[in-house]
Amino acid sequence: MPQHRCTGWLPQPPAPVLLLLTVLTLFLSANPAIAWRPWPHLKHNTSNLRFGDNKKFEGSSDFVKLRYHMGPVLTANITVHTIWYGTWQPGQKKIIREFINSISAAGSKRPSVAGWWRTVQLYTDQTGANISRTVQRGAEKNDRFYSHGKTLTRLSIQSVIKSAVTAKTRPLPVNPQSGLYLLLTSDDVYVQDFCKQVCGFHYFTFPSLVGYTLPYAWIGNSAKLCPGTCAYPFAVPDYIPGLKPLKSPNGDVGVEGMISVIAHEIAELASNPFVNAWYAGQDPSFPVEIADLCEGIYGTGGGGSYTGQLMDDHNGATYNMNGIRRKFLVQWVWSHILNYCTGPNALDQ
Repeated sequence: MPQHRCTGWLPQPPAPVLLLLTVLTLFLSANPAIAWRPWPHLKHNTSNLRFGDNKKFEGSSDFVKLRYHMGPVLTANITVHTIWYGTWQPGQKKIIREFINSISAAGSKRPSVAGWWRTVQLYTDQTGANISRTVQRGAEKNDRFYSHGKTLTRLSIQSVIKSAVTAKTRPLPVNPQSGLYLLLTSDDVYVQDFCKQVCGFHYFTFPSLVGYTLPYAWIGNSAKLCPGTCAYPFAVPDYIPGLKPLKSPNGDVGVEGMISVIAHEIAELASNPFVNAWYAGQDPSFPVEIADLCEGIYGTGGGGSYTGQLMDDHNGATYNMNGIRRKFLVQWVWSHILNYCTGPNALDQ
């Protein structure tokens, strides 16, 4: 997955400017791991975008060298703290909350979101401890008045998180060990590189800016800005004539697109929260993580420009996993045990 930042070596500065350059280096070199839909760069290869063909391209161990780099993973019960930035409807919040609740839900109909999470849960740290099977919703924060405006940079995103954890009333709890901070922006908010390069990303906050080192992810609602890029296949890019969008299972195209990106980022935050645990490649500045390896794969046979075999419900909506009460379309993740991309069926026993 392409990364977009400049890195380089700096000589040791004189003592009076050391702190300033340290902060600037952190700011300028920050490169959150990103989630991006693969379809926009397939403009010249769109013949296989429709579903139903059975092609076996689910990843290959010949080209993937996923390795553990000795950093921590989230082994304690994971608590997701959501920051709702901008204007959100109750129904939109309900869809996202039910997806998060479904990650650890027992008894969901197979194939389930919980079954998908079991692949993530099998990743371990250097002591052999697994990623937690438990993912739960924690305290939330509403930022309905756009405290940092309707145009955010990657650094101002950290400022939004700082405002949430240092608020005078009902601040979010600070939990570096098992907290996961999810910043969700409404469909009228533009974030740096949104639609052009990213649909979401994850990283960790800088103590110099926020006061704490906290794993976080940002995901934007693309409904007004670029649904064909970040909500595919429930919206279709203009450059693909004749291709009809699929019907979304929960009736909100923008939020539906967010669900898969949220899943992507939570999986990578759990397995690589500080960008020093599970990833492929030698350079942590450009990590290829467990969801990146399966970008665009949602079902058996997925790969290239084909998303894989999906399911339709009785209303004609398309999905690939069951939650507690809803259906969702969620990207597969890489299994380091099976050594290929997999969905819930492989481990959903």
